[in-house]
Amino acid sequence: MIAVLLAGHKITARRATMRPMHRSSMHRWLIAAPASVLCGVVLTWLHMPAAWILGGIIGSGVVALSTGHELSLNKYVFDFARGAIGVLAALPLLDVPPAQFVPFIVPALVLSAAVVALAFAGGIVLSHHGVSRETGILSLLPGGASLMPAIASEVGADMRYVALSQYLRLLIVSMTLPLASTLLRTPAEAGSAAALGEGAAAPAAVAADAADAASEPASAWMWLVVPALIAVGVPVGRWLRLPNAPVFGPLLLTVVIGQVSSIPIVSPRPLTVAGFVVVGWMCGGGLSVPALKQFSRLLPATLAYIAALMAACAALGWVVAHWLGVTFFEGYLATSPGALETALALAAEGGAGPAVITLQLIRLICVLIVAGYLPALLKRLR
Repeated sequence: MIAVLLAGHKITARRATMRPMHRSSMHRWLIAAPASVLCGVVLTWLHMPAAWILGGIIGSGVVALSTGHELSLNKYVFDFARGAIGVLAALPLLDVPPAQFVPFIVPALVLSAAVVALAFAGGIVLSHHGVSRETGILSLLPGGASLMPAIASEVGADMRYVALSQYLRLLIVSMTLPLASTLLRTPAEAGSAAALGEGAAAPAAVAADAADAASEPASAWMWLVVPALIAVGVPVGRWLRLPNAPVFGPLLLTVVIGQVSSIPIVSPRPLTVAGFVVVGWMCGGGLSVPALKQFSRLLPATLAYIAALMAACAALGWVVAHWLGVTFFEGYLATSPGALETALALAAEGGAGPAVITLQLIRLICVLIVAGYLPALLKRLR
């Protein structure tokens, strides 16, 4: 039953002529699905970032490469998975009071403009080496690594290249961020007012809550609420003509419901994991030898861009620290190009103020808006 669901709704279109192919597709899914779960469990045990998405990519990618055939996925399953990720992306926004955003809007917009400009520049350079401009830019936009592949499928970009590039960046940033932060003086160590004042405990607690939002246990009725947010949010997003409606529709609906309701929304962990794995399947199921050769050919340029981006963000962190009067530790974490959960956890542990979570969330919102409207933006630039 699971294999039939995953194989796609095209089974009923040409049942007589396509039965052998779909039987083969079902057999491949019966291998890919448990292999993806096994990879996800192992990578989670190893504390790898984006473990379940990477597990889905590896499990489906190995099957696709070994059989020489892509794994087709049911459109409605993919829409539901993107909706689950949209709900998850909205949860940190519910933990931050709207008034807290106000003092940081201008610095965050400047920061967002800088990182978007870097992504556009790098993406245009990559577009001269065999990928589309949409693919190049989306693969280099920092933030929302789990959302970018989902957005790529809507804007005509190569989802496989975007996913591989985004998770490479996420892996590098996640591994270097804790190491770099240990070399910096935290607000708690500095004894600054931001860490020791009366108002410091609340921002640090907010950061900790946001970092742990995805791991909080969900009440039983959230198994009804979250699917309802997805089921209603997707058509609402399409009715509002939002970019990438399966992601932004549930995201927007979750924010609205969360702000008007006093009941905390927590996505059940199994639903979140399922959403991550399905997105991984969409990326890995389309892998082929030519696609991997193209990625390996562009790997040096991609790594060089990631290094340049990290250096530029560190420099922006120094600017933000002086602009807002916070420590460089806070400025560095606030401008980290991805690994949001890691940055927020380190911020809470170091006694950081509200700058980290607020700047990161505003930048994430700006990056997602740019990604959603990317085709229209590129048309205007032509």
